[in-house]
Amino acid sequence: MKKTLTQDFQDTVSKFHIWNKSILDIMSKLQSASSKINRAAVKSVTGCGCVEIDGRKSTVSFEKQENSCQMRGDLCDECRANMEREIGEGFYYMVCMCNALNLNLDKIIQKETDRVKTLGKYNLM
Repeated sequence: MKKTLTQDFQDTVSKFHIWNKSILDIMSKLQSASSKINRAAVKSVTGCGCVEIDGRKSTVSFEKQENSCQMRGDLCDECRANMEREIGEGFYYMVCMCNALNLNLDKIIQKETDRVKTLGKYNLM
């Protein structure tokens, strides 16, 4: 049976994550990675200016399928590469957390996919 991309990634992380396997260290690294993702998004707006944030109140409409994430514009190549790097690091530490807790990422993603499909438009978090 062929490995999925997430299985391969989880196995690779397990094989090469040899330093700082403490759950407390993993938790702090995951929190730091999340902050870096947020900071990269902010820098795309305030530093580069390739995207803008429209902070006006948005309304939820189940009738229309519209993108209301309040972002305007597209990431430039440099900001895109930075966001991909930071999100990748976030994935890395998320998988480290899964490995530390003996959780299977494929199963987690499948359960979340099923939940979202079940709740559909009402998947308000």
